[in-house]
Amino acid sequence: MAYQEVVVKKPLSLIVLPYISLIVFFAVWQGVVQFGIIPNTLLASPSQVITTFIDKLTNANPDGATMGAHAWTSIQEAFLGYLLSLLVGIPLGLAMGWFNVVEGLFRPIFELIRPIPPIAWIPLTVFWFGIGLTGKVFIIWIAGIVPCVINSYVGVRMTSPVLIQMARTYGANDWQIFCQLCIPSALPMVFGALQLALAYCWTNLVAAELLAADSGLGFLITMGGRLGRPDIIVLGMICVGISGAIIGAIIDHVEKKLLAGIRR
Repeated sequence: MAYQEVVVKKPLSLIVLPYISLIVFFAVWQGVVQFGIIPNTLLASPSQVITTFIDKLTNANPDGATMGAHAWTSIQEAFLGYLLSLLVGIPLGLAMGWFNVVEGLFRPIFELIRPIPPIAWIPLTVFWFGIGLTGKVFIIWIAGIVPCVINSYVGVRMTSPVLIQMARTYGANDWQIFCQLCIPSALPMVFGALQLALAYCWTNLVAAELLAADSGLGFLITMGGRLGRPDIIVLGMICVGISGAIIGAIIDHVEKKLLAGIRR
């Protein structure tokens, strides 16, 4: 029987509820700033953030770059670091989960490096790569590779022993079992790694751009703090959050389509 996704129709109240929640949140935020409950020097209102955003689309002052330049720099850094973490972390985690030799070689090193916060690598990164793009990508890569390895490893380990034994009974070798059984079985955990790695990469974006950057959303936030501009700080934070949410939604959509196809 072909797999068919069960569609549950949501009540209208549940569809509208998230929008009501956002409207109330922004209204309260605007009110507490506008009526002086929180001073304007400590928190910018949504209307101020929107005004700053429109101005920054064409105005490079006071931080030296427009909004588009900041966003493009951060997208390059985050994308390269994220992509490298997937290309290295997922195959390594899958191989560690099935092949004992690979696990024996790499797991001790991984367990030694894993607890070190990515931000702790910044001084060494400056020595190794300087303050250019490579150093920032390295920090983001360090942040993203950990969930990729862990989730991929666990996904392979969760493969049903009964299915593995049946495959061996029918004459499948280790490589065939790994490619045709373990990897498909690990896909849900692998897609979970994509989401976690994205979150880790974006949360470390600001730290990566502390490496004497001259543009980027993290740099924008840092400059907002130095200049005493809460509107710039909040604008940078919102842009980081919205960008991450959009990429996460795209990954979630691809995951649903691919896993539905596998089930069929």
